[in-house]
Amino acid sequence: MCPRRCDRLLSMTIASDAWPAISCAPMNLAELLIRTAAAAPDAPALAHGERTAMDFGALALASARLAGGLASRLELAPGDRVALIMKNGLDYVPLLFGCWHGGFAAVPVNAKLHAKEIAYILADSGARAAIATPDLAETAAAALAEAGTRTPLLVTGTPDFRRLGDADAVPAAAVSSDRLAWLFYTSGTTGKPKGAMLTHGNLMTMTLCYFADVDHIQPGDSILHAAPMSHGSGLYILPHVVQAAKQVIPESGGFDPGEICALLPRHRGVTMFAAPTMVQRLVDSPALATASLDNLKTIVYGGAPMYVADLKRALDRLGPRLVQIYGQGESPMTITALSRSIIADRAHPRWEARIASVGQRQIAVELMVGDSEDRPMPTGEAGEVLARGPSVMPGYWNKPEASAQTLRSGWLHTGDVGALDEDGFLTLKDRSKDLIISGGSNIYPREVEEVLLRHPGVAEVAVVGRPHPEWGEEVVAFVVARSEAKVPEAELDRMCLEAIARFKRPRLYRFVGELPKNNYGKVLKTALRGML
Repeated sequence: MCPRRCDRLLSMTIASDAWPAISCAPMNLAELLIRTAAAAPDAPALAHGERTAMDFGALALASARLAGGLASRLELAPGDRVALIMKNGLDYVPLLFGCWHGGFAAVPVNAKLHAKEIAYILADSGARAAIATPDLAETAAAALAEAGTRTPLLVTGTPDFRRLGDADAVPAAAVSSDRLAWLFYTSGTTGKPKGAMLTHGNLMTMTLCYFADVDHIQPGDSILHAAPMSHGSGLYILPHVVQAAKQVIPESGGFDPGEICALLPRHRGVTMFAAPTMVQRLVDSPALATASLDNLKTIVYGGAPMYVADLKRALDRLGPRLVQIYGQGESPMTITALSRSIIADRAHPRWEARIASVGQRQIAVELMVGDSEDRPMPTGEAGEVLARGPSVMPGYWNKPEASAQTLRSGWLHTGDVGALDEDGFLTLKDRSKDLIISGGSNIYPREVEEVLLRHPGVAEVAVVGRPHPEWGEEVVAFVVARSEAKVPEAELDRMCLEAIARFKRPRLYRFVGELPKNNYGKVLKTALRGML
């Protein structure tokens, strides 16, 4: 960072008339970056592969300018939503903090979604601006056309986007802790995504819980974003900014075991958030055999179950570097945690039972396993997992009925079935919503079923997941064809690819004469899974 620019940033940061003062009161998440930039402006903040691309002084200034550009050039007002249709890249962190700095809400979008799915999110959120990476520009444009909105689309790296970042820096907007910061879209059992409203207060709680329950971070440490920054990996940007740690974006923009192993010697104190399938792929990679793990500090895994056998194998190969978290979009990364010390404590008499769990409640969360009337279940007995506390969303965007149902009795109803032991360790038993998790991504069967039922030759269909050695689960469709109808698998595949993301389409079609049902006509998906 050049001395002239550093002096300018510091003068802006320190001057009370340029930046809001840091205080203990509820504050804009952008203040976390401002605070770190004031203390350590020259500390590396962003890296692309091995190359450091930006320090904290430059990052804070870039975010303040983007906030100014969004307000002055796109005429956004505090509270407006900005859709980030982006793969992992250097622009993600400045844009995320730029949204918060201006008082806007970020709407990070899963880059793997189909244009029609993105169109729903754009329309439902009422996004006033959309920003896409070049590789997603065509998809984003198609989504905006499908949504029938005139929302402006900017593509990173273009002259229009650069002009946005050339605007004058503005002071961070004053926001209360209940102001919307991140609109996190998560599919529901109806197949229609719901926007979990995550406030500045929710994400501040998540950040503090990270330090209390997940891991310690030292200045100069790193987080390697091999998982999507639109989801869990992006949420962990915050605690690393607080501690002046570096955000490392692989040049591939995604998960490549060989690339990760090559980057480890180049960055200090590396943390990575990963789905269990990613951990398995890293463990199985030939590159790991010759890799130096001295700089690998922590792998936080979550988003799906880690089977005990897989966890033992990962411990053998990676050492005591694993931490588990359990959360949902509605309580981001913050329900329970299983610490590295507990995972590594093989001498404990109940070690296997503990590593099969998802850990104990995080410090800011109340946890209960409840019955159908939301009454606590006895120790060891299964019921629905319920949580409450300042990490839990205030509700879903524009869905008061769904919000009331999910948050009834003051508890977040997770839809997961689990049991608590006498030490407060939560073990998940089943997913009551028949959720399929493949490669760390959520797939809801009804969403796929509704697409397949559009085929004129399909009478009935039921979608389930079956175990897959690499991805955790894969999608299987049981199809009942209409009398004498021919239903080519290629046509079913084509219909899926035209309507939903590629990763959601079935990998196997089983044609059956009828679906197993109970006396009430409900399809018995447990029986279907048994057939597999």
